[in-house]
Amino acid sequence: QVHLVESGGGLVQAGGSLTLSCAASGSVSAIKAMGWYRQAPGKERELGELVATISDGGTTTYHNSVKGRSTISRDNAKNTVYLQMNSLKPEDTAVYYCRLEGTTGWGLGLDAWGPGTRVTVSS
Repeated sequence: QVHLVESGGGLVQAGGSLTLSCAASGSVSAIKAMGWYRQAPGKERELGELVATISDGGTTTYHNSVKGRSTISRDNAKNTVYLQMNSLKPEDTAVYYCRLEGTTGWGLGLDAWGPGTRVTVSS
């Protein structure tokens, strides 16, 4: 079983910065990609919005709304992914979820999600 634990969320003023972390533990044989998704308040019934992803080769993708002010990175030795967000805006307020796509130690496909960490940006 694979577990993801996010940290780094909290309350921050508009214009501020924060860094989210997500550490994976358990039977992970290979990681194809890790990423961050978010759900804004009132949109809990919708699919999470992709914020940023990073592949095993280091290729990154970003949502247009965070491009240029966010950086996603990975520490492969620690199975950890980070999301640094700068110049935060009230519209960045959301619950941020970490996602891991890969393969378990048994060779099975893996698509794991963390429980989420809340980010609130005050104006």
